[in-house]
Amino acid sequence: MRLSMSHPTQPTISATNPSQADSVSWKDPARKALFDHWLSTLAPSQGLATESLRVASADASFRRYLRVDSGDGGSRIVMDAPPEKENSEPFVRIAALMTSAGLNAPEVLDWHETHGFMLLSDLGDATMMSAIDPERPLANHDLYMQAVDTLVQWQLASRPGVLPPYDAALLHRELSLFPDWYLAQHRGVQLQGAQREVFDKAFALIVQRNLAAPSVYVHRDFMPRNLMMPLGGSAQLGVLDFQDAVYGPISYDIASLMRDAFLTWDEDFVLDITIRYWEKARKAGLMDFEDWHSDFGAFYRAVEWMGLQRHLKVAGIFARLTLRDGKPKYLADAPRFIHYIRSICDRYRELGPLLKLIDEIEGTTPQVGFAYGRM
Repeated sequence: MRLSMSHPTQPTISATNPSQADSVSWKDPARKALFDHWLSTLAPSQGLATESLRVASADASFRRYLRVDSGDGGSRIVMDAPPEKENSEPFVRIAALMTSAGLNAPEVLDWHETHGFMLLSDLGDATMMSAIDPERPLANHDLYMQAVDTLVQWQLASRPGVLPPYDAALLHRELSLFPDWYLAQHRGVQLQGAQREVFDKAFALIVQRNLAAPSVYVHRDFMPRNLMMPLGGSAQLGVLDFQDAVYGPISYDIASLMRDAFLTWDEDFVLDITIRYWEKARKAGLMDFEDWHSDFGAFYRAVEWMGLQRHLKVAGIFARLTLRDGKPKYLADAPRFIHYIRSICDRYRELGPLLKLIDEIEGTTPQVGFAYGRM
């Protein structure tokens, strides 16, 4: 999700104005009636000015987010998540887990589980993405270090058996999105015979390499659009869109942060921030695995293999969002992920057949040497 939120205080009561409230559209009148009743019952105790209700944002799922002012001069966020399409229980559980880890995550103030309505504290309306200067990488250094500090803090709280495992079945299921949606549905390519074998071998190797890494809590979409700028004197970035968190490879979230879905950095900046993450994680005892503690290169290779899995998955998801869900803006960013995929494949000899096949499908010229460059 991409919304904004802030910390609650003690609110007071405000009057309502139905004409403004109606500016939030509803496809289902019955659901609107359920929502209006729920919100009106909360308004006195939460001090909600229900006439101020407006759209805050929507995300790639069936959830949407509304903002409503409160009598303390602040605001709250309302999540509208139809229970037949979205399971909100992980959001509630993981929000509490993040808060207990000391992270700046939204507080769940009320949850109508049956109808899928939730009232949350509001972490503001400025994402880390909105504060980034894409033309001057070094100007964003402090911001990325705040994100690194947040990530290390999250990983230090890790315990097995709390979150679902990022296991072989899930990794393979995510990888299958690329041939099923990006290739078959978007490119019109049905893999058969030798082509299918190339992908099967590459996917098996990707999963094997990633499962070899030590496990921690994985946010699974840790990137500037899901991090909120500090609010009200807080020095911490806020964290959103965590409902799909799992327990899996420590290499995932740093790969997600530095190989962004909507922003591409030069390799020097990617390496700089990743090295600083590695140094902080090493001091925190998170790099005590094989030679990772002493060899950044060994860790970075794991990050690249993990990133490759994510890039293939996201390219498939973006195709599905466009072709199945009617959200064309996502597929417009797919070339960024093809660039990531090709760049990583070009670094590793065992991924050569996959690179050659993707080049054939994409009609691209094989790379000479290695460079990420700027898109």
